[in-house]
Amino acid sequence: MPRAPSLIELGRVTRGHGIRGELKVDGAPALIEALPGIKRVVIVPASPHPRATEHFGALVGFAARVRQCRLHQGAALLLADGVDTRNDAEALRGARIHVRTSDLPRLDAGEYYAHDLIGLRVIDVAGAEIGELADVLATGANDVYVVRSADGERLLPAIESVVRAIDLAAGTMTVIIPEGL
Repeated sequence: MPRAPSLIELGRVTRGHGIRGELKVDGAPALIEALPGIKRVVIVPASPHPRATEHFGALVGFAARVRQCRLHQGAALLLADGVDTRNDAEALRGARIHVRTSDLPRLDAGEYYAHDLIGLRVIDVAGAEIGELADVLATGANDVYVVRSADGERLLPAIESVVRAIDLAAGTMTVIIPEGL
């Protein structure tokens, strides 16, 4: 199974908010909801920026301590060290907000981040190979797992009656495929 990346993208700065330098960050709902528990982020500006001097693999940006983060109308409003005014925030419009996977908040038992699941071998309860989990789609009622195989894609609802076991150490997800899928 591929290792989880050391940095994952949480979202993109769409604009500044207010006069204190808050960054409005849009992204996948599950990741945006995790943002208030994060203490440090990596900001990768969309255009040249004087603070973007650190290399994070192929990305160039800067690490910043999160002073405050709150959810607002489906987005996150993030106050980060060194972004103190609306002008500072506007200069980061389009920037990508990343977090080190080690800085993500711990989840309860049975909960997983999407990046932990992508790449798992998907098997049925008899042990037959179904494919590889390629993507996790956030929908209103429940997530949907995109499973790819040589036969194409299959969409499986992420519900207890379908997903019977997840074993990250073994790199497998065991499922029961409902009739008609």
